[in-house]
Amino acid sequence: MAGHVRWGVLGAANFARNQMAPAIHMAQRGEFAALATSSAEKAAGFKAFQPNLRVHSDYDALLNDTEIDAVYVPLPNHLHVEWAMKALKAGKHVLVEKPLAMTAPEFDQVIALRDQTGLLAAEAYMIVQHPQWKTARRLVQDGAIGALQRVSGAFSYDNSGDPGNIRNTASTGGGAIPDIGVYIYGATRFVTGEEPEKILSTEIRWENGVDVWSHVTAQFPSFHYTGVVSMRMAPWQDMTFHGTEGVIRLTAPFNPLVFGPARVEVHQNGKNGHGPTVTEHRFPGDNHYVLQVEAFNNSVLDGVPYDCPLEFSKGTQEMIDRIFAAAKA
Repeated sequence: MAGHVRWGVLGAANFARNQMAPAIHMAQRGEFAALATSSAEKAAGFKAFQPNLRVHSDYDALLNDTEIDAVYVPLPNHLHVEWAMKALKAGKHVLVEKPLAMTAPEFDQVIALRDQTGLLAAEAYMIVQHPQWKTARRLVQDGAIGALQRVSGAFSYDNSGDPGNIRNTASTGGGAIPDIGVYIYGATRFVTGEEPEKILSTEIRWENGVDVWSHVTAQFPSFHYTGVVSMRMAPWQDMTFHGTEGVIRLTAPFNPLVFGPARVEVHQNGKNGHGPTVTEHRFPGDNHYVLQVEAFNNSVLDGVPYDCPLEFSKGTQEMIDRIFAAAKA
């Protein structure tokens, strides 16, 4: 690896071209070296910022490239486990777009192969690499808002005008919960360090076999959770942590630099005769995609533990599985 990680990308997905491939290219200690696509037109969009890119005509050819150390997999959800396993068997570290699997038990075979090969395998759950989330976790766990009582989350967009989108297709693992529910559920677990004790209620609207809107409530050991995700509402995102002595709110929790600037607002009760106070922590330039790749590179090159292991991602999928099971019941 000669001091840096040489990356390949399986497929020319729009998200890979617009976000992750540029992040790999910009990240320290890494190199965007190869792409697998049979479309010269799609490859041109990647070569625009990486002219020296090697282009392989199929995925297996890239996995057989001895000059590639790590692979990013942005394929449709139902293909993630298959190609994560193939990448590991080919001797490549692998970063797989979320959700890595459609059910929690499917994680186990990837975890087992990760351990067997000694390679790094991770889900691309980039938000935990952003300093706004590390700040929120520290504040909550240090008691800045007292005893946590309530967590609420919302994440929505509208792709009703794109019926062919893989997120609107059941056969490709579509649905709002697999796509964006993973963010509000996982963020709740990341900040609090707690797991849901009980799914209290589920209301889900379905179209053509995929969930397009849901409202979920759950009881965690020390707080009540409520969250909405939708692919049929105006774009919005918000996360709120409400305690006995204050409130923490993240204003652009999932798409900073796109939805808006990343801010962590801390609303605290007044003490010693003073009124309530509001403190803002701002993160104007942090790119969580770049930070994610740099954390991955550092783990590969230095052997430091990756701070979003597959076991954490499996925990979020377990919550999703319980939500769907409760809805069916």
